[in-house]
Amino acid sequence: MIAALPRQAYDAAATGPLDGVRVLDLSRLVAGNTLTQVLGDFGAEVIKVEPPAGDTLRAWQVNAVPTNWKLYARNKKSLCLELRRPEARRLLLDLAPSAAMVIESFRPGTLEKMGLAPRSLHERNPKLVIVRISGWGQDGPYRRRPGFGTLVEGLSGFASFNGFADREPVLPPMYLADTVAGLYGAAAAMIALREVERNGGHGQVIDLPLLDPLFAVLGPQAANYRLTGKVKPRSGSRSTNAGPRNAYRCRDGLYVCLSSSTQKMAERLFRSIGRPELTADPRYSTNAGRVQHAEALDAIIGEFVAQRTQAENVAFFEQAEVTIGPIYDIRQILEDPHVLARELVADYPDPDMGAFPMHHVVPRLSGTPGSIRTPAPRLGEHNRALLAEVGVDDAAYAKLLASGVACEGASANREEAE
Repeated sequence: MIAALPRQAYDAAATGPLDGVRVLDLSRLVAGNTLTQVLGDFGAEVIKVEPPAGDTLRAWQVNAVPTNWKLYARNKKSLCLELRRPEARRLLLDLAPSAAMVIESFRPGTLEKMGLAPRSLHERNPKLVIVRISGWGQDGPYRRRPGFGTLVEGLSGFASFNGFADREPVLPPMYLADTVAGLYGAAAAMIALREVERNGGHGQVIDLPLLDPLFAVLGPQAANYRLTGKVKPRSGSRSTNAGPRNAYRCRDGLYVCLSSSTQKMAERLFRSIGRPELTADPRYSTNAGRVQHAEALDAIIGEFVAQRTQAENVAFFEQAEVTIGPIYDIRQILEDPHVLARELVADYPDPDMGAFPMHHVVPRLSGTPGSIRTPAPRLGEHNRALLAEVGVDDAAYAKLLASGVACEGASANREEAE
């Protein structure tokens, strides 16, 4: 059991700055769902267009609970259409005039084969902002390769310098490429929408591969290589720019992270551990020296830290005004008083778990804050209301269900995921 979290209720009556912006989300997995979660959290009407099997996130389950879906699909509606059927594609085109954005993540060329190319969508709604998510982009020699985030995290250079020099490269244990692309995509979609609204202009197509955003956040790697001719080695938790900076093991087996990357902070650190003479030692008196002799310096700091527990180290160095912090696991995060006070995570009502811990809307706006208005939808939960907008009455809807063009109910996917 986790610690008691603040309790919140869904606020169905809340609105946000994107109220009135309708988004047709044809994407799957994390990148598209991250993008539209951001938009939905701030009031956009996000319509997840799902196949009969449901979005793949419904199948990523822990103890038979689709935790990823519950998180990423909050504030969304579900429209279940079999887009391999021409009748379903016609219905989607009929909805296009009411939308401001279309988000898709099919392999490049798939949308064209379905008769839903940007040109066709823009014929129905010239102001549509269309975001096309893929692994490698809509052009280039790799455009047809599978676009999983893991492959991008490898090719981008991230894994090559993540980890320790004497071990294999380390892939991230979370959806790094997808979430970075989703956040970039949300910004890009709003930039394009701003252009439409400001100038009454035509909508445009946003080419959003997972590769480009992740490479961008890795910083000046290309420039550094050109200047030095050297490939950056893996350095574990150390920094190759400033020192000391590392993770240190405490007496209780837990860890702290310490960064003294300014001259004054390094000198303060040396005084606090009773080693003021290090300030005058040429190996440690400058940042360049500290980086060059990081291993020896880490041994000195590590010996001091190892004599105290995590809590004792944090208290000691905070008293000395040295920049240190605990390295938490999720249990500790959910018990931290700052996390609780700011309601970084709060419990929302849930039929499967009783209470589902959900992270707060990010970022926090003072005047037009986002909100969590509705839980993740059931498959096809909003079919009737949405299709009624394009002239589908009850009798016609029954035929769509019977023919398999539309569907509703629980997803057939029941896979188990860690």
